[in-house]
Amino acid sequence: MLWFVGLGISGLDGTSVNAIQVLKKADMTFFENFTSPIGKSEVLKIKKLVKGKLTIAPRWMVEDGKAILALAKKKNVVLLAYGDPYVATTHLELRTRAEKDKIKTKTIHNASAITSLIGECGLHHYKIGRPVTIMRETPSLTTVYHTIYENMIKGSHSLLILEFDNSSNFFMNPKDALYSLLETEKGQKRNVIDQSTFAIVASRIGAKNQKIISGKLLTLVKADFGKPPHTIIIPGKLHFTESDAIKIFSQCLDEPFDNSSKIQKISDQMLSKYIPKARKALEEVVKMFKNDTSLGPVIENAQLYIDDAEKFQKDGQEELAVLSIGYAEGLMDALRLSRGIDPWTQSL
Repeated sequence: MLWFVGLGISGLDGTSVNAIQVLKKADMTFFENFTSPIGKSEVLKIKKLVKGKLTIAPRWMVEDGKAILALAKKKNVVLLAYGDPYVATTHLELRTRAEKDKIKTKTIHNASAITSLIGECGLHHYKIGRPVTIMRETPSLTTVYHTIYENMIKGSHSLLILEFDNSSNFFMNPKDALYSLLETEKGQKRNVIDQSTFAIVASRIGAKNQKIISGKLLTLVKADFGKPPHTIIIPGKLHFTESDAIKIFSQCLDEPFDNSSKIQKISDQMLSKYIPKARKALEEVVKMFKNDTSLGPVIENAQLYIDDAEKFQKDGQEELAVLSIGYAEGLMDALRLSRGIDPWTQSL
């Protein structure tokens, strides 16, 4: 039997009676230490509780899984982890292998830091977008940046998980993560992250010294977040109840505001540039060939495509708007090639 047991965010003190009974009866308990740091006092508590042997399991041991699965075929084995056991994909993969190998598995779920910190920060769960991890060895945060951008376009909040490496006792400092995002903005230039961006830094959620600080990036980079672990949230569109909660639940250094309001879709940015440019180019075509009636249908169709592009953009149908403006530009390019003119140059 292989049990997957979550300790929750408060350790053994916040664990269910059922989980404690399972630990007491286990022949072997593997306590993994790569998804969350383990305190020495917590290890001592669990050692006193478990009937069998307690082994601290590093990432490689769980990823390899052979020793755990071999024991689970004959003994009552527990894989113990902080939070919920299935937040880590490594645990899911181990359970899949166990079931394929005809090893019976059972699970005791618990609260994870990820789900808990959302409420602790005063945010609505249903508004959380795709989470993303910031790693120290990543040469560029382009993927992280675009994830935040995509979430903001939808009005969703971005959960930024900071790297933790127990083997080297490394915890990414939230200030380093924020500075890296600001540097990424310089290259991307989508106005997603700047010094006025409102963010929340949640530290040690579930611990007695839990701390949540919120404010503009300009303010946050000067704050003291204390010991790790830390998580950053970049809010998207804030409901007024979320704004009220942030001001009460956190040390709020600046007034909360809607980060999504300054974000424009890439397609909208393109259309805002190309539609006026195409319309001006068409005006030049009309001037050049005002006496040539043979071009009337071409000019009329180009005009209709530009009008369609504006309408589609207003209706939120950006793909159709881009197609329409492309057709209009194609017609005017055809004129340029066939008549030896360049209305685009004239429109600049």
